Amino acid sequence: MALRIGILNGGGDCAGLNAVTRGVLRGAEEYGLEVMAIKSGWAGLLDGEAERIRYSDFEALVGAGGTALLTSRTNPLKRKDGLRTISSNMKKMELHCLIAVGGDDTLGVAAELSKLGLNVIGVPKTIDNDLAGTDYSFGFFTAVDEAMHLIESLRTTGVSHGRVMVVEVMGRDAGWISAYAGTAAGANLVMVPEFETPLDKVVDVVKKRHREGKRGTVIVVAEGVRLVSREGTDRDEFGHELIAKTEGVSNASAIAKYIEEKTGIETRATVLGHVIRGTSPNAYDRVMTTMLGFRAVTAAKEGRFGIMVAIRGPGIVEVPLSEGSKKKYLDSETWNILSKFFV
Repeated sequence: MALRIGILNGGGDCAGLNAVTRGVLRGAEEYGLEVMAIKSGWAGLLDGEAERIRYSDFEALVGAGGTALLTSRTNPLKRKDGLRTISSNMKKMELHCLIAVGGDDTLGVAAELSKLGLNVIGVPKTIDNDLAGTDYSFGFFTAVDEAMHLIESLRTTGVSHGRVMVVEVMGRDAGWISAYAGTAAGANLVMVPEFETPLDKVVDVVKKRHREGKRGTVIVVAEGVRLVSREGTDRDEFGHELIAKTEGVSNASAIAKYIEEKTGIETRATVLGHVIRGTSPNAYDRVMTTMLGFRAVTAAKEGRFGIMVAIRGPGIVEVPLSEGSKKKYLDSETWNILSKFFV
């Protein structure tokens, strides 16, 4: 019987997930392995449900957004005997190895399974780019591209009407998307969770540009910037705030209201939210995810487990799986350079 590999996607979807599965399946075909699709992340493995998939099923999905494997934020560590159930189900499915594709939460669970002696390999995924152990996480550059184009469109409207446009983008704990997309789109100010930007400074930038006769000001803010009281906020099973549900108030709307009150200049707020998540992956994310998937299967075939395949420079390396559960924040060196362009 051929070695059998299971694959699941956990956490939020992002561009490139189908391409990763495609890479895994091509590798499996190359090495004569079977691949079982575990639907809806850890929920599927807790339920013990899986189905055989082949390269032909995903061959044409390299450019498709979302995930055909489906996903969820189910946390086995919050379920009674969750890890034991997963271990038992993997044995029943006769899985030689599990490839877990996800962010720090998904890979944190994967690391716990690895400690129990199960054969697990991680693939880092998050559009927020906040995973340690890898230079970049796939989906990030696609999200930046999408956000950049949308911010540029809003800037055009702002200039046409002489308005201030406040744009909120994803970034719960890290400001990589807002910093990169804001810089690429020529935003006048960017606010990130890692470095405080007083609202008075925001107002000063708007007033200064108005005095200089510059029409339209664009301010990009990450969703994780703490401006709005979040007491009593709903949380998912990993303890993260469900920010979109916070009292119906976004950072963008709170900042826009403050600017208009202090300056008298018409200000509009836009929350990009999930529109940058489910888009088609760009060329970089398609290629890197394909390589990550293939490399994960190679490691499984050669018996290397408890590792995460990661992007380092132009290539793929293997690092300890524990690296996938660590956070990576926007660093001061990067921020100090990019912030020079926010005027």
